[in-house]
Amino acid sequence: MKFFVDTADTAAIKELNDLGMVDGVTTNPSLILKSGRDIIEVTKEICDMVSGPVSAEVVALEAKAMIAEGLKLSKIAPNIAIKVPLTWDGLTACKAFASEGLKVNVTLCFSAAQAILAAKAGAAFISPFIGRIDDIHYDGTDLIEDIRIIYDNYAFETEILAASVRSVNHVIDCAKIGADVVTAPPSVIKSMASHVLTDKGLDQFMKDWAKTGQKII
Repeated sequence: MKFFVDTADTAAIKELNDLGMVDGVTTNPSLILKSGRDIIEVTKEICDMVSGPVSAEVVALEAKAMIAEGLKLSKIAPNIAIKVPLTWDGLTACKAFASEGLKVNVTLCFSAAQAILAAKAGAAFISPFIGRIDDIHYDGTDLIEDIRIIYDNYAFETEILAASVRSVNHVIDCAKIGADVVTAPPSVIKSMASHVLTDKGLDQFMKDWAKTGQKII
C-alpha cells in the first residue's frame, strides 16, 4: 500500500518523507487555506520535495474553467496530479486531461457508481471519502471493498485512493481490503507507531536497565 500525506504543511511532509513514509501528497482548498500560503508556491515546494504524485485541486465548477485551471496547475511540476470533483463537469475535465497524458485524481467519491464513471473517464486515482461516509452512519470501508471488486472484475487501472482517513483502524481496514493508496493526515500516520504494550514493555526495559547500573556509551 502506498501512503500519501493529506496536508499542505511542508514541515510535516518533510519529516515523514525523510523516513521514506511518503509516496505522494494530496491537497485541497481547505488544506491550502490552513497552510496560509499561495497555492502555486506551496504546491511547487511540495513537488520539489516529493517524487510521487502531488494532487492539486481545481476550484472551478464548470468543465471549461476546470480545464484551464488544471492546465495551469499541471505546469507547476511534472509530478502534479490534477484533482477534480466527481461531477459531470469534473468527469468531462478528467477525460480531457487524461487524453493529454496528465494524471487525474477524481475526488469526493461517495458511491461505486461514481467510481465506475471515473475509471471510464481515465482517472489515475479515485478518492472515496470513507470518514465522511462514517459520519452519516454508514461504513466507509464498505465502499472501498465494492470499488475493489468492481475494478478487479473489469481490470480498471484506476488506483483506489482511500481518503478522509481519520484513524489507524481506517488504514488497516483499507490495507486488508486492498486499497492501492491511503491518504491520511500526518498525525494518523505517526500514530500507527503507537501501541500501549510497546510503551509498557519499553518502560519495563528501562527500569530493569537502570538496575544493572551499566552504560552502553
